[in-house]
Amino acid sequence: MIKKFTCLKVLFLSFVLILVIFTGCIENQKNDDSEKKIRSVIKLDEPSLLPDWEDGNYHAYLGTVQLLNDLNSRFPDLVDIFSIGNSVLGKEIKCIRISNNRNWSEKYSCLIDGCIHGSEWESGEACLYLCEYLLINFGSNKTITEILNRTIIYIVPLLNPDGRDNDDRYNENGIDLNRNFDIDFGRIRGHVIPLGKVLGRKIPYLSFPRLNLWFTNSGRRPFSEPETQAIRNLMRSIDTERFSFYMNCHTATHSINTPWAAFKPPFELSPGQENVYKEIRRWVSENTEYENNPLWYKASGTAPDWCFKEFIVPSVTFEILSIDYEPGAGDGRHDSLVHWMKTTIPVFIFMLVNAENLYFWEVPDIEPVLPDGVPPEPLK
Repeated sequence: MIKKFTCLKVLFLSFVLILVIFTGCIENQKNDDSEKKIRSVIKLDEPSLLPDWEDGNYHAYLGTVQLLNDLNSRFPDLVDIFSIGNSVLGKEIKCIRISNNRNWSEKYSCLIDGCIHGSEWESGEACLYLCEYLLINFGSNKTITEILNRTIIYIVPLLNPDGRDNDDRYNENGIDLNRNFDIDFGRIRGHVIPLGKVLGRKIPYLSFPRLNLWFTNSGRRPFSEPETQAIRNLMRSIDTERFSFYMNCHTATHSINTPWAAFKPPFELSPGQENVYKEIRRWVSENTEYENNPLWYKASGTAPDWCFKEFIVPSVTFEILSIDYEPGAGDGRHDSLVHWMKTTIPVFIFMLVNAENLYFWEVPDIEPVLPDGVPPEPLK
């Protein structure tokens, strides 16, 4: 009797174990199917509209705020405008949040910013152009509609509003904001020097032409500046919302760059991370006029490096324009606005349609269909 009871007990436990394993398999399969179902939602379609911009129609701080408010009025179900903080001079740093607020399905978040260097106008204009491009095509274009149904896009067009109004690379304290982040901070071999203000005076950079050496002022300590504190805090809040990627826009080295820029990176890239970054650079260089051209110098304390280190999300630097067109890294020449805006759309849309892949550090393999004339033929 005891032997029979023991056999029955073993059979029962075996049945329970098989059931648990089988149920687990079903659940895993359900999750796999769910992931596939989410990914199959992206439908590619040719966008029908581009923003009706004109060359020369640049947006300084007040113009940027006016355009953002106008988009909020026109597309209230897709847009939220809010301040992430203030500049040194007290200007509000505006962020626009774009998503289909009536769609409550699972979403991925991303962050795109511009004009961290105030003299690099086109980086901020590209953010504004992308905002309008997404909004005017929602509902009529499958690709854009699905992007806004499945993604929350945070865009900060003017991270350095004081610098933009002064047409100055640095903020009002004379600090290079893209050297003020807490990664490999203040390293001279990373072409920065942690001065801050000296006796109340701004010292944006030190240059020694005969030695071919230069150093930008990174601020006395990481996140010493209100502008970098604001974007840091925004990133932290986005990290609670399935943060998928970060794009930091600049001019004018005509390239797409990925970590590391730091002289002393805090860790090595994993093979999976290397593959994702490699594919981003490959796609951009093969499908746009922008190049896979790493910076020829190290730059400690940059926003993309810090974001990648802190949140382990794909983070890229997008350098609009070209050195041949605009010598001096974006200081002085601003024309052919519409042309340059069209060159940016493929890069943005490629990242956006692949937001889910990027969130999981999977190779971005979705090919976006682009509107006629995008990208345009390179300027001669």
